[in-house]
Amino acid sequence: MQNQSQSQASSRSPAISRSPREKLPALSGYQTDGFFDELVDKDCVARPDAQALVDLIISLPPKELLRRQDAIERALFKMGITFTVYSDSSGTEKIMPFDVVPRIVSSLLWKHIDAGLKQRIRALNRFLCDVYNEREIVQEGIVPAELIDSCPAYLKQCVGLKPFNDVWCHITGTDLVRDNSGAVYVLEDNLRCPSGVSYVLQNRHVMKRNFPQVFRASQIRPVSDYTSRLYGMLREVAPPHVDDPTVVVLTPGVYNSAYYEHSFLAQQMGVQLVEGRDLIVKNDHVYMRTTRGLKRVDVIYRRIDDAFLDPKVFRSDSVLGVAGLMNVYRLGNITLANAPGTGVADDKVIYAYVPDMIRYYLDEEPILASVKTYVCHDEEDREYVLSHLDELVVKAAGESGGYGILIGPHATDEQRQEFAKAIRSNPRNYIAQPTLQLSRMPTVVGDHLEGRHVDLRPYILCSRPDDVWVLPGGLTRVALKKGSLVVNSSQGGGSKDTWVIAEAGQPIASIDSPSTH
Repeated sequence: MQNQSQSQASSRSPAISRSPREKLPALSGYQTDGFFDELVDKDCVARPDAQALVDLIISLPPKELLRRQDAIERALFKMGITFTVYSDSSGTEKIMPFDVVPRIVSSLLWKHIDAGLKQRIRALNRFLCDVYNEREIVQEGIVPAELIDSCPAYLKQCVGLKPFNDVWCHITGTDLVRDNSGAVYVLEDNLRCPSGVSYVLQNRHVMKRNFPQVFRASQIRPVSDYTSRLYGMLREVAPPHVDDPTVVVLTPGVYNSAYYEHSFLAQQMGVQLVEGRDLIVKNDHVYMRTTRGLKRVDVIYRRIDDAFLDPKVFRSDSVLGVAGLMNVYRLGNITLANAPGTGVADDKVIYAYVPDMIRYYLDEEPILASVKTYVCHDEEDREYVLSHLDELVVKAAGESGGYGILIGPHATDEQRQEFAKAIRSNPRNYIAQPTLQLSRMPTVVGDHLEGRHVDLRPYILCSRPDDVWVLPGGLTRVALKKGSLVVNSSQGGGSKDTWVIAEAGQPIASIDSPSTH
């Protein structure tokens, strides 16, 4: 379906003229190795929307692509675009690796993704509202009660809460992959504190400066309005009795892995970046300490985990949150984005039931498919997984960042035995999925291009059940290690710019300033 959609989208694009196949450029020397490639077909001929980009790559003098790659990396370094890897003994602060060859998404394929993501977040918000209140989906036997109640991210302190407009998740990052047929699958949802959007915005900034001609010729949709839309959404979800809401970004501090992003988003929105010590609860409201005294806060875009939000309700040893915050939230005098408790909906076990949620709450068939998932809590699924560990990808439900994963075909017998023992010991904590042949893209390796596996994390903003917006693009993550399927930056992955082709009448990203590159 996606292959057909892609070709149809390409023929409708106003940016690229329809050319006979023999006139489309080919990447000489590049090999797809039998994988679905986002930029070229199996013969290394440019996909229609990628024609201008492949033409440019072919026409560049030797080592010019590498020179531009180096120039962009230096620019990102000067901009201080970093992340933290706590487990790396050689140093925690890292510059996000970047690859200069962008991903291109056709307009019709993006329309399919956009519709599917909007449908999915509508269902997940309905699920969160239900599971903390009436629990009708549990009573109907669609999602087993024991899976909800045993989920570490299901917070009993949030039972009975009803956020404004019944929206629990205001900002979502959903990870998508494509298989060897080009079909799109949802790999997982990130509904707590999804990170990475700052890299999307900064990647686009440096790419426009270094590739202005091909960027202009390709008719790319803009991403630069994300922070203004984020700010508008946060103001819109403020308590209804507030006319001119004050918004802040709550960060754990400079040692957090995503601190760069927290400060970047606050700066771009023109709001205060605060830590828990900067806030105080007084008279059932939250106030921010300023040089002019206390100022009331109405919306907190929180980038700290649930457990650290309020030491009176969650972890008593937390020094990152605000004592009394949850009481103010329960009274309706503050909006938290995202709401606490959303993690139950991105538990990897609960993920398996999202297609059923869509059918139950929306009475619709899922637009985007989920990856076939075996829930080890189920005895039949568990026995299948244990007897097919050499074929499957096994994931720990509570892990993220590429940790707690066994890629069966690439694992040793000892590693598979260790996971088998862990599954038998705690089956609730594990799911398994088929090993997908993830799509690949040309990526700079030394002085040439090689195929590397990629995924895509689009970002979704939601202020009301019927008001959902998807950033046209997102974070394309690339596994820089040859043959690796793990794209996370903490596991050696990098990122690429994502170019979504505009349809007729849609806004086109502008080139900010002339470039000499």
